[in-house]
Amino acid sequence: MLGALRAAVSDPAQVKTRAIDLHANAHDASHFLLVPQAVVVAANADEVGKLLRASRAQGVPLTFRSGGTSLSGQALTDGVLVDVRRNFKQIEVQDNGARVRVQPGATVRALNARLAQYGRKFGPDPASESACTIGGVVANNSSGMACGTVDNAYQTLESVTVVLPSGTVVDTGAADADARLRALEPELHEGLLRLAKRVAGNPASVSTIRHQFSMKNTMGYGLNSLLDFDRPVDILAHLIVGSEGTLGFVAEAVFRTVPRPTHTVTGLLVFPDLETANAALPALVGTGAATLELMDALSLKVGQGLDDVPPVVRDLAVRDHAALLMEYQTDNPESLQELQRAGLTIMPGLGLSAPVKFSADSATRAQLWHLRKGLYASVAGARPQGTTALLEDVVVPVAALGRTCVELIRLFDKYSYRNSVIFGHAKDGNIHFMLTDGFTGTTELERYSAFTEDMVDLVLGEGGSLKAEHGTGRVMAPYVRRQYGDELYDVMRQLKVLFDPAGMLNPGVLMNDDPEVHLRDIKLVPPVAEVVDSCVSCGYCEPVCPSRDLTLTPRQRIVTLRAIEQARRSGNLALAAELEKDFVYDGVETCAVDGMCQTACPVNINTGTMMKQIRRGETGPLINGVWNTAAKNWGAVTRGAGLALTVVRKIPAPVLMVPNKLGRAVLGTDTLPLYSSELPGGGGGRSRPVPALAPEAVYFPACVQTMFGPATAGTPGVQVSFEQLCDRAGITLVVPAGIDGLCCGTPWSSKGLKTGEATMRAKTLAALRTATRNGELAIICDASSCTEGLRTTIEGDQNEPRLRVVDAVQFAAERILPSLPEYQKIDSLALHPTCSSTRMGINDSLQTLAGGVAERVQVPDNWGCCGFAGDRGMLHPELTESATRAQAADVATMDATAFASCNRTCELGLTRATGKEYRHVLELLEEVTRPDADDPDAAASHLAESGAV
Repeated sequence: MLGALRAAVSDPAQVKTRAIDLHANAHDASHFLLVPQAVVVAANADEVGKLLRASRAQGVPLTFRSGGTSLSGQALTDGVLVDVRRNFKQIEVQDNGARVRVQPGATVRALNARLAQYGRKFGPDPASESACTIGGVVANNSSGMACGTVDNAYQTLESVTVVLPSGTVVDTGAADADARLRALEPELHEGLLRLAKRVAGNPASVSTIRHQFSMKNTMGYGLNSLLDFDRPVDILAHLIVGSEGTLGFVAEAVFRTVPRPTHTVTGLLVFPDLETANAALPALVGTGAATLELMDALSLKVGQGLDDVPPVVRDLAVRDHAALLMEYQTDNPESLQELQRAGLTIMPGLGLSAPVKFSADSATRAQLWHLRKGLYASVAGARPQGTTALLEDVVVPVAALGRTCVELIRLFDKYSYRNSVIFGHAKDGNIHFMLTDGFTGTTELERYSAFTEDMVDLVLGEGGSLKAEHGTGRVMAPYVRRQYGDELYDVMRQLKVLFDPAGMLNPGVLMNDDPEVHLRDIKLVPPVAEVVDSCVSCGYCEPVCPSRDLTLTPRQRIVTLRAIEQARRSGNLALAAELEKDFVYDGVETCAVDGMCQTACPVNINTGTMMKQIRRGETGPLINGVWNTAAKNWGAVTRGAGLALTVVRKIPAPVLMVPNKLGRAVLGTDTLPLYSSELPGGGGGRSRPVPALAPEAVYFPACVQTMFGPATAGTPGVQVSFEQLCDRAGITLVVPAGIDGLCCGTPWSSKGLKTGEATMRAKTLAALRTATRNGELAIICDASSCTEGLRTTIEGDQNEPRLRVVDAVQFAAERILPSLPEYQKIDSLALHPTCSSTRMGINDSLQTLAGGVAERVQVPDNWGCCGFAGDRGMLHPELTESATRAQAADVATMDATAFASCNRTCELGLTRATGKEYRHVLELLEEVTRPDADDPDAAASHLAESGAV
């Protein structure tokens, strides 16, 4: 088998069989677990075709995986798992945004970012848009909160390029597509016509299909395509939608886009009970509501425990209440006012428990949506250790929604499922509910089985569908026949045989004759560490992880730790040892510990914290002692590092690299950095005399600028630039005494060096207490990662009053920029926000400051953490190269005048990646606002002299 797979791809290394590769990829967002025999990273559609032929020839099942955010078990296999995320991310906007051609590995968020400049968006709007990919959207016929059945994947699809199980490639948008299908796949072409005629000729079948697909419905195959289209090639294209990877591989798809609403108001409607809320739905839909999100009484009680909860919920004495989160969306303010007026007119007759207030304020709207979206995180994050969160979705006719919810709550009580919140898209009759349990022991499985049977009877009894938008997968495959009946189930079976006669493409998914398949292969979740045990494997963290295309993602790090623990518990010590060995590099050494995963995680996990804990356990007394000594003598260390860089810059690179690489081979690549030619010489000292005037703030220049001097010789660097800007704004700063020996503590915390970290933080806190007059003055830091590090240091200080830290970017945007006189901006600036600026929420300030430098500011579509991470980019340059590859390609097309960020090591990483000189945005602002800026060409000439252009 492995030989056939390796022969199908250009590089045998694309076929991965290490235990860590298999176990790290064994998980998607569902509660199932299957360990593949091999993982293959496909490079293109041609390789996929060869892999499909190899699968059929070898008799080994094959499954495609893109984002891995599916919840029903459709992206798992114990055969061959093919990664179609990594190399399938191209997006081509067509017809001024009216349509788009996109590959399966692109996320919905990335697609919408590209369409935003055209005032358009992708039709489907799933809640997982930050991580779910187009491949999954097509495979599951995804919808979301606003698109309903009008703008889902099925309705907005124009064509697909599909690789069939035989290896045949069909572009359904080609002029000769139907003729080509008939010539290359005659049995498939004829069979589609035959089945379409069979269905159309059976009134009962037509009635069932029309009813089922009048609602959101992702149960079974999209049989509506047999009625909606005449040509086999069009039937094929739309059968692929919702087929969950069982009929073919979507290499790319063309979609019609929809207008992007520019004006929105949001309000929360609170009702005395579910029935009253349900009764109000027709009238609310009639006013043109874009979204109507339901929350039951338990959801409201859970929501009251969230941070920043809206007052209307916080102050509510919840009994049987229910709420609808309602939103109007339009493309102009006039029509928005009309919609809102119509909505408010009917409110008095709806039986509300409290008056409703609509708001267009972004902060207020975010607060309301935080209530709705925080439910999953709150319940899943608080579940007992070792249990799994199972998120289900069903749909019923809107008129039956209220009583269905009431009956579901009764079932939760009957089967003792606690904290099972109900929420969802009420406008469509589509609700989600969550069950938390172990789902492993006999008692737990029998309870889950009995609950499922009762739930199926309830939903089907109301004329609903057992899957609205999450796909059938394994979890509902045994119930497809019950929902559609024997005749239509047989039609589905015939379709599967037509496309995939060998039955090798994702078998067991969507249709399965095993009545208990939904009770098998349920993943175990052994506790590994409190900081990560609440992980639900949703995969939201993966798109923001800098190591995602090199080694492991945060989700994969956590599930690998669970696999190690489970192997130990089951006595498979050999597997545990093998996983641990490879986890050192794949899991620990190549983690940037940048915390970006936490910004995307619904349960607020920072996987980097876990990696720091592991590093802490791996560092012995000698290393801890050395770094503790460094903390006590940090001024000498930073000056020595800067001097060393200045010296080595004078040595020819080939002469230097031989001993450097030899040293890395001896000492280890995670110990000795690799020198590279773009590294600058060392910088100067940070100390400054005490100012004559009373200071307004304490300035804490980062030590990294002592080790790494300015990007261009002859330029002052960020400390001098910031000081000059403050001087022009009439702001006096004081630098703490002994600054050259102080640091935020990040170099120690990122390596898990607890003793040195404590030493440095004690020194720094004492100096800051003195400099700030015990917290009277704010502290300003000029490197975003160091600002974040200082905040962490201060969080550990229990003394009062608390110290305050502000990043220099935010300070300059608020205090300096407004006071500067008129000046000439440069034409354009390529901007790199950092992971720390993102985590601290100062990217708006960074954009404002960049807008003060250039007329046009561009942030690359593929911006992300650069992975330089202090010294990580020098220890493992392959991490930065992988993390910045897509962003560098974006920058190459920008033709920007200058390039900026707000953190010195990130500037080094981007300079290496792009070949462009990245500098701190404050340096550029200082240059364009120098007093001689009344000369129209002054700003450009300053930048030219400094080498930025």
